[in-house]
Amino acid sequence: MFFVFGISQGKKALEYAKTVICAQCGGYGRYQVFMTYSYFSLFFIPIIKWNRHYYVQMSCCSTIYELDQEVGRRLAHGEQPDITEKDLTLVQAGRRVSGWNRKRCENCGYETEEDFEYCPICGTKL
Repeated sequence: MFFVFGISQGKKALEYAKTVICAQCGGYGRYQVFMTYSYFSLFFIPIIKWNRHYYVQMSCCSTIYELDQEVGRRLAHGEQPDITEKDLTLVQAGRRVSGWNRKRCENCGYETEEDFEYCPICGTKL
């Protein structure tokens, strides 16, 4: 009788929808939440998962943060907790690609590549 088993790494995207102003690049972005884990499989079926870590990647500049374990567990169980900056620990800073159509608000200094007619921070016409 043959047994096929192994230990491997996995990654799973978690459902979360929140648009924020990125602390790294200043642009609007979404939190893209995912979980990484190790697992033991038997006949290619995952049996046991361990070493779970939760991360948030910004859609605007690809900055990666590690998410607080408790908030990550709640997300994995289907809850929708509010993710705040205190729940995030910077892992890798991303870089926003600057384009030719970058706009800067003369009132508050906010920069954006979006096609806004008014500044989303202070309301001044761009």
